[in-house]
Amino acid sequence: MFAKETYVQRRALLRQSIGSGLLLFLGNDDQGLNYEDNTFRYRQDSTFLYFFGLSFAGLSAVIDIDEEREIIFGDELTIDHIVWMGTQPTLHEKAALVGISETRPSAELAVYLQKAAQQGRAIHYLPPYRPEHRLKLMEWLGIAPARQEGSIPFIRAVVAQRNYKSEEEIAEIERACDVTADMHIAAMKCIRPGMYEYEVVAEMNRVAQMNNCECSFPTIATINGQTLHNHYHGHLIKSGDLFLIDAGAELPSGYCGDMSSTIPADKEFTPRQRAAYEIQNAMHLAAVAALRPGIPYMEVYDLSAKVMVEGLKELGLMKGNAEDAVREGAHALFYPHGLGHMMGLDVHDMENLGELWVGYNGQPKSTQFGRKSQRLAIPLEPGFVFTVEPGIYFIPELIDLWKSQQKFTDFINYNKVEEYRHLGGIRNEEDYLITPDGARRLGKKIPLTPEEVMAIRE
Repeated sequence: MFAKETYVQRRALLRQSIGSGLLLFLGNDDQGLNYEDNTFRYRQDSTFLYFFGLSFAGLSAVIDIDEEREIIFGDELTIDHIVWMGTQPTLHEKAALVGISETRPSAELAVYLQKAAQQGRAIHYLPPYRPEHRLKLMEWLGIAPARQEGSIPFIRAVVAQRNYKSEEEIAEIERACDVTADMHIAAMKCIRPGMYEYEVVAEMNRVAQMNNCECSFPTIATINGQTLHNHYHGHLIKSGDLFLIDAGAELPSGYCGDMSSTIPADKEFTPRQRAAYEIQNAMHLAAVAALRPGIPYMEVYDLSAKVMVEGLKELGLMKGNAEDAVREGAHALFYPHGLGHMMGLDVHDMENLGELWVGYNGQPKSTQFGRKSQRLAIPLEPGFVFTVEPGIYFIPELIDLWKSQQKFTDFINYNKVEEYRHLGGIRNEEDYLITPDGARRLGKKIPLTPEEVMAIRE
């Protein structure tokens, strides 16, 4: 948690941005894994954390702009809770930590909302992403789950605050990035042919836990890097494999890191692996060099894609004009995802509020394959924290589909692509902050170039 003044100031700015009405914040409840008392790891809603700072289950809150009230709703622990969980601060003591003096039992929230609705006052809420949130909104506000889209003024006001990271937030994110880098470096040092993927994951988990961190998302650690979100860890690592890792640490405060690395199972790359890896490096370095205030991140994505096309042309996998290939979408056979996303209290920051608002400022997204997965397109501004993660992939199922459709034959040499169809995937990812005069990488540097990777593998 930060000092209570931070939360007081955040809420004051939010009230000023929206102007009137009632703002409803739904904190997260515990969720049963396979029965009620055996729960998943608890994680508070990130917007609740941002404005109220309390990582306790069973809380909700209201900012009543019209009546100038801020209320936290929750229930005190009974003696049964204390026997199992120990003594904890009272609800009033928790609220005081973030500058709120008024607390009420959970059961009174429905009555409060019903009264506001009867008075014809606007009740703003954010798009729900958990089943219990949908049920509560249906019960309290009478809105069917299919129509629970959230209040656009509320969404836009939250995005306008959370997109710009303060100095204390940046310090927390950098701490998370340092632990994230240590996780990757530990994995790069330990991986060997004959290990199982889960053994590498265990080493990364050890580093996270030793730093009092959780993982910010389910770890990707796989010899099948061509599958973009591969969370299975049961394969045996063999000589000749490429091993792709995408993993991050999350601090107790909720702030995240997110990095990717790609490593040969052996101490050196094969010639084909190195050729593709160097193209991905060129994409990454070109994107980083372009980062500055004012440049639309979609332009940086296009730049990274053009660099890839030029590199693949040298290998004989692509042909034709690179700019045309990217505009028409031929590059997406090898680069089917975006360049990066916002990062902060969520590893994909505010994704539950909608990419249309977070990454596009309300403008429509492309429907083109590959480009539609670009989560951040707007001009970069000082205070933005985001990822840079271009990739190159050889996805046999996608290659076969496009080849059977004779898709983009003016740009793709399918016969040459066949020589690389089992290479897998390559992704390297770093986290960046836009500064007034450029950009700064957050966290320790992890090996990026082939020389750096092979040096750490010795």
